[in-house]
Amino acid sequence: MKILILSAATGGGHLRASHAIESYLLENTTDVEVRVVDALKTIHPILDKTICDGYHFLATKTPKMFGLLYQKSNEENPLAQMVPKFNSLFSQRLLPLFEEYEPDVVIATHPFVTEMVSHLKEKGQVRVPLICIMTDYGPHKAWISDNVDAYVVSSEDMVPEMEAMGVRREIVYPFGIPVYNVFFDKADKAALLEELGMKPDQLTILIMAGSFGVSNILQIYEDIVCLDLPFQIIVITGRNEKLFQAFEDKIAECRLSPPMGCKHTRLVFFTNEVEKYMHASDLIITKPGGLTVSEALACNVPLAVFDAIPGQEEDNANFLMSHDMAVRIRKGDDCAGTISELLRNREKLEKMRQSCQSFDKSQSSRNILSLIYELVEGQKRDTAVFGK
Repeated sequence: MKILILSAATGGGHLRASHAIESYLLENTTDVEVRVVDALKTIHPILDKTICDGYHFLATKTPKMFGLLYQKSNEENPLAQMVPKFNSLFSQRLLPLFEEYEPDVVIATHPFVTEMVSHLKEKGQVRVPLICIMTDYGPHKAWISDNVDAYVVSSEDMVPEMEAMGVRREIVYPFGIPVYNVFFDKADKAALLEELGMKPDQLTILIMAGSFGVSNILQIYEDIVCLDLPFQIIVITGRNEKLFQAFEDKIAECRLSPPMGCKHTRLVFFTNEVEKYMHASDLIITKPGGLTVSEALACNVPLAVFDAIPGQEEDNANFLMSHDMAVRIRKGDDCAGTISELLRNREKLEKMRQSCQSFDKSQSSRNILSLIYELVEGQKRDTAVFGK
């Protein structure tokens, strides 16, 4: 069986989800072939750059405008019709990929790609099942297409929300967003902390900059580093060299003239082992991207979320808050006070950790694999009976 996973690089989450399910399929089956393809790059590099750069600019430089576009495109108006028209225009450029690879099933982890494959199915140019994996914790009409055979969503909360948008309940599966199995593995926390050069008997806060990196994360660090509480800090800046250097300077300054209570800090640039740092932590301070949230929940670590981009990240933050798995840090808030109150209230922090643990989506990839077999077998039966 050939499985084609189509995604796009607007943000890091869509591709991470794609490779997570690819990894599971290859590790747990012997009868499948999997190919992950960035659909926008396949259509045209200029189109990919235009969309990805445009998304990056709107999300980081003009978040209010991004939020407005997100809201308006989720309503019935001419703007909401532009995306389907745009996607149908470019969908034909995916046909050579289908003709060359001849997949038995398609998984899409991006709304534009979902719409494109749906359009090809409507025209009868693609006839295989289409599974859409939604990578955030709130629905949006951009994901909804007529010819999707199954939607995999992040939580049970999304089932009635999808139904309200016109999707049949029976094709919505709240399996959870797929993440690599290493995030679900139970780790020896004390051993991990020692391996990372941290004290195994202290609370550990992990600060993550996110796929784009952010600037005011340095201010958050400055706000909490001198709190009169016993804890230690790990900072991951990602590939943001400017931010890494700023943290290096700030940490060096703290070491040279340490104020009372200045915390031991481990600074990390890019890492392929983020799960180690999550498993070693008691609290994660991060932007609420869909995959980062899912990975943290898989590690059973509560979050303090900041800089939520209006739109999908707001949906993610609201989901976490409604299920007592996070606290919010908004611009202008007393960040130090929020974190201090949480660290002093160990009972509340433990309750949040238990809420994360209760949100168990460890069988997501396994359930997706079962769904794939079910849909492919159903397609074969339909073809045998109806010749289509």
